[in-house]
Amino acid sequence: MAKIAVLPGDGIGAEIVPQALKVIKAVEKKFGRHFEFEKALIGGAAYDQKGHPLPEETLALCKKSDAVLLGAVGGPQWEKLPVELRPELGALLPLRKELGLYANLRPVRVFPQLADASTLKNEVVSNLDIMVVRELTGGLYFGEKKKEAIDEGFRVVDTLVYTTPEIKRVAKLAFELAQKRRGKVTSVDKANVLESSRHWREVVAGLAPEYPQVELEHMYVDNCAMQLVRAPKQFDVMVTENMFGDILTDLAAQLTGSIGMLPSASVGGRVALYEPIHGSAPDLAGKNLANPLATILSAAMMLRITFNMEEEARAVEEAVAKVLAKGYRTGDIMQPGMKQVGTEEMGDLVINEL
Repeated sequence: MAKIAVLPGDGIGAEIVPQALKVIKAVEKKFGRHFEFEKALIGGAAYDQKGHPLPEETLALCKKSDAVLLGAVGGPQWEKLPVELRPELGALLPLRKELGLYANLRPVRVFPQLADASTLKNEVVSNLDIMVVRELTGGLYFGEKKKEAIDEGFRVVDTLVYTTPEIKRVAKLAFELAQKRRGKVTSVDKANVLESSRHWREVVAGLAPEYPQVELEHMYVDNCAMQLVRAPKQFDVMVTENMFGDILTDLAAQLTGSIGMLPSASVGGRVALYEPIHGSAPDLAGKNLANPLATILSAAMMLRITFNMEEEARAVEEAVAKVLAKGYRTGDIMQPGMKQVGTEEMGDLVINEL
């Protein structure tokens, strides 16, 4: 029996994860599959109960599971904790490192029913389908950090470090994904300024001859941000370092209508982690307002990638599309003439379509 570690986390995580679990259980019933679920604490909720955002028992559960389904972590009540105990830095980053999750796959797909929900024109975003491959365990987020007192205040240092093997493995994944898609990789860097980006570009370019059927282009990150808004359909697979990928995918999320629509998969180790790319949205927590579709679509990615259940994954994605086609919307993707529903209702609607 496949085992899934369930980590709801903080804020709306406690509301959106149960909707994804309902959908997975509907898949069990429809397709005769069987999963075992075990919940654990992570983030601020874990700190409040256990004194640490990533308790040892949570990490142990993740390591012995086949996949991890995560909601969201963080909130203003934990922002004044020491850096190493804050939910994002004390839970998410070490969890990714411990599980060896060096690549984050973020599909940016516009459902036809939501093309008008984007702030951009329909013709700019209709049929948009980009796969962003974000390096996940290197760069500024994991580099050495210092804060030193000086006469005028402080001197702060964040160190950006990448090694050749770290770049090579995530770039190879991007090329392999492009082979199965439209055959184009855009490597995003800041090679005109950063030495790390110059090496990034050299390593990626050095791999290109191994994939002759894939077109490779290099693009500066500032230009890429502009191009995502100007002409996003020029992109197929995008590969970039940790911080650039974090920023660019939030920008790309708005092309789809809402950040509440973007799922993700963190891969590289034996156990993959699946989560929506949005945060814990404490202002929405407990109000039955959050959009659960990114979490449900993350569960579909789990079915496809970890469990090799293509038919089941496609059924979930088609169920989401049918719900949208019938005009149901959560508040973040609400359009004139549509029917607004809450978090639980949206989950039930997807199950009904399944």
